[in-house]
Amino acid sequence: MTTTDDNARSTRRHFLASAALGGGPLALACFMAQQADADTKRPELQTRTFDLTPKKPPSKPRATAMISLFMQGGPSQMDLLDPKPLLNKLHMQKFPGEIKYDNAAQASSLVFGSPWKFKKYGEHGTDVSELLPHFSTIVDDALVIRSMHSGVNNHGQAIYAINSGRPLAGRPSLGSWLTYALGAESQSLPAYVAMTDPKGLPVAGVLNWSNGWLPSLFQGTVVRPIEPRILNLQPPTQYNGEIQANYLQLLASINRRHAQQRRGEHELQARIANFELAERMQFAADEATDLSRESKATHEMYGLHQDETREFGQRCLIARRLIERGVRFVQLFTKNQYWDHHGGIVSALPASCRKIDQPAAALVKDLKQRGLLDSTIVHWGGEMGRLPVIQNEANIGRDHNTYGFTMWVAGGGFRAGMYGQTDEFGHRAVENTVNHFDYHATLLHLFGVDAQQLTYEQNGREQSLIDGQPASVVEGLLA
Repeated sequence: MTTTDDNARSTRRHFLASAALGGGPLALACFMAQQADADTKRPELQTRTFDLTPKKPPSKPRATAMISLFMQGGPSQMDLLDPKPLLNKLHMQKFPGEIKYDNAAQASSLVFGSPWKFKKYGEHGTDVSELLPHFSTIVDDALVIRSMHSGVNNHGQAIYAINSGRPLAGRPSLGSWLTYALGAESQSLPAYVAMTDPKGLPVAGVLNWSNGWLPSLFQGTVVRPIEPRILNLQPPTQYNGEIQANYLQLLASINRRHAQQRRGEHELQARIANFELAERMQFAADEATDLSRESKATHEMYGLHQDETREFGQRCLIARRLIERGVRFVQLFTKNQYWDHHGGIVSALPASCRKIDQPAAALVKDLKQRGLLDSTIVHWGGEMGRLPVIQNEANIGRDHNTYGFTMWVAGGGFRAGMYGQTDEFGHRAVENTVNHFDYHATLLHLFGVDAQQLTYEQNGREQSLIDGQPASVVEGLLA
């Protein structure tokens, strides 16, 4: 006869046996999985360090440097590089379809035909407006992409998408990613330079050249449009010479000792590196931005002898000099909303074009004649385009359009000609659409870098420029 104690002992034995046979293998499997995961995610044996020494890309690059001419506000594609005869045929008639307005309060459904004439230029028959006569002389070196798309209609978010991959503030800019991946050829000049307009910063201000959550070493350095181009570069006169040299030598030794005691503090490393770069820049930066060293013919080519083109021409010429001296990425900005022609487009658009057309074309010509265009990408464009209908009937303009807009690129492995199409009204990309993340993947590819592989761990997550978007290299853009 079985007692109550025997039943209890039997129940305990049954439970322990079941646990041994059932839970044991499960626990063992979990343990082995954890060990395997630990093997694949081994802790770093050395603290990561960051610098701007030149780094060999994983694949053979076509491009080694880039100059981006950023036309903030959104140039009107159907008035510049994407002609639409149907707009002129339907001028001032009601738009015969659906349209995506940004500013519904001032929206109109009346079609606005382009007031400017177009002609075909070059061996590819590239269509160019009469507003860009100088660009027409370089079309055989440039690729006009007519099918850009981001779908982000607000200026700030659209700028973030084009410049940093996502319509979110606080992410690293394209220049930061390139210098993080490749460093710079020069150790006496910044790897990444932002050149601002004398009449103001673009929308989003300094975030346009932010390093985001990359180490601050990869933030853009501002070169001003007026003298002094770089603030606080030279020491007071009484500290020049031996006094400054002794001071900097002492400071360097203190900084090195301080950094050795605080390994892994990337902001500290970046600050020390920037101090050391500033010392070297005292000599190199003044020389690089000194345009008096250029010939009269070069000055005239960039339009430095004319009031309308002088300022932008100076910046374009400095950009060439910086690239020539080993800077990796230079971006020139027009002022806040310079191309945002919601009204008065008939007078404002020609003025915008006169400012930039000759200098931008001169930059491409100059790089080519110096043998630098094959390895330097030149980009021209903004964060959006414009709509085919009137905004503000009392003072005619065009509203935002990010569903089909135009930019051009030259050099660095891009082919020449035209790519992609918008619909017959210039509203939406309908053939060979190039999303902003495809454009980024293609740029990185030309630099020998895989956009999927270029990552940085931030808060336990691998971040990248394309950030998980279905980006692919657009082979049709490549030479």
